[in-house]
Amino acid sequence: MSCHAKTYKFGSGIKISPFSIKLQDSLEWADYYYNIHRYEKAISIYKKNVKNLGTEKAHVLKRLALSEAALEHPLESTTKLNEYLQLNFDPIFLSNEGFDPIRNSTEFKKISEKVIPKVTTWSLMYLFVALIGFYVVFLICVNRKIHLSGRFLIASFIFIHSIFILHISINRANYMFTYPHTYLMSSWASFLYGPLLYFYFKITTQKYKFKKLDLLHFLPTIVLIGYLTFTVYLFTAESKVQLMLNRIQNGLNPQDSARLLLIVVLKIISLTVYGYFIRKVYLKSKREKLLDAKNQTWQKNVYHIHIFYVFTYTAYGILIVNGYSTGALYNASVASMALMVLYVGYSANIQPDVFSGAYDYTNRLFPKYEKSGLTPSLSAELRENLLLLFAVDKIYKENNINLDMVAQKLNTTRHNTSQIINEHFNVSFHEFVNMYRIKEAKQLLLEDKSRRLNIINVAYEVGYNNKVTFNKAFKRDTQLTPSQYQKRALQV
Repeated sequence: MSCHAKTYKFGSGIKISPFSIKLQDSLEWADYYYNIHRYEKAISIYKKNVKNLGTEKAHVLKRLALSEAALEHPLESTTKLNEYLQLNFDPIFLSNEGFDPIRNSTEFKKISEKVIPKVTTWSLMYLFVALIGFYVVFLICVNRKIHLSGRFLIASFIFIHSIFILHISINRANYMFTYPHTYLMSSWASFLYGPLLYFYFKITTQKYKFKKLDLLHFLPTIVLIGYLTFTVYLFTAESKVQLMLNRIQNGLNPQDSARLLLIVVLKIISLTVYGYFIRKVYLKSKREKLLDAKNQTWQKNVYHIHIFYVFTYTAYGILIVNGYSTGALYNASVASMALMVLYVGYSANIQPDVFSGAYDYTNRLFPKYEKSGLTPSLSAELRENLLLLFAVDKIYKENNINLDMVAQKLNTTRHNTSQIINEHFNVSFHEFVNMYRIKEAKQLLLEDKSRRLNIINVAYEVGYNNKVTFNKAFKRDTQLTPSQYQKRALQV
């Protein structure tokens, strides 16, 4: 035999000496056996090398996962697949045809159904409701007619609902791995639902003012935020992906907390306790008639939706603690939150005055009338007489009209006349007069199709002394000048 070792050239292009024993355990040999479908031999070599690898570890884990899949070993394959995803998250790899032999196995479905992004009808619906919620928060925040404290509380209440629904939408579409920083993004507000609604009810029904001691109601939230910050929120994106993948490997929902049971139990306790407090405030306002009918109906509906949420969240909590993330009871909790968002959104657009509650009912804008001796029957009678003066007698056409003149014609005091206008029409005396004058002016402009009347003539006709004042009042009401209004109306 020649003293020169004979070498063999394999398909991979690598020349190997049969006397090089160590080289037979190299990755090149493993890849060679993998390429000729000798998976068991490839697996044994890959396993010898996987612990001592650096940059090539991802490649080896992929080959191990595919080799085990080819041998129809779903548990071993998905274990290596999970390790690979933790090292290099690439959900597209799950679509590799090499996984076809185990694609219908329970183990593979457990990963693929949680990892591969998918847009579903439910995820789109939740996203739509969340966006509505953020829009409602914006409407409430910019509405300066709502009392500041009430505005902040109800806006915050809807904001955390919207964050929770958005979180559910992201999870249902499996985009939590694409955006790992959404992991537990709504959990920080778990104990805020009850306190926010409770203080909103107290402020809007009892004119309650915050005290320093009330901060204790928010102490659980502060503790929870601190805990989540140091155990989750400060983690890198890669660490959060590993956390979620580990939960999948253990048969758990990837988006839930490691302290899920504790958080769910404490949140149910918080919702139940504050549900009781809210009920007491609501029943007191109903019993003592602290709100008018419209405001009472508003708060009754909000209260009932919240109680519905308490029950549905309890069922939801039981489901997620036991590893379920689908079903009617699961969706009922999100539906109750969506109902709250949509109802508040409807109110913000249709009847925004209900948000201030007692402030509207007790003359928030005109508190000087709260101790007035004007009886309901006299108030109603003066209101009818006032309407006759303006609608029939058209007293507003007198350019020297003032509150004393109207009070004299009503045969009552100046104070009572102001109160009637403020309470029944929710405007000042000046605004009330302008309302009738502008209405009359618009009618004159529409009837003057040949445009014979000058704008100043119209101003004089309805009671204004000059064109400038008339133009300002008209534009404030219609967003148009009198000339623009007439031109547009005639075009229509």
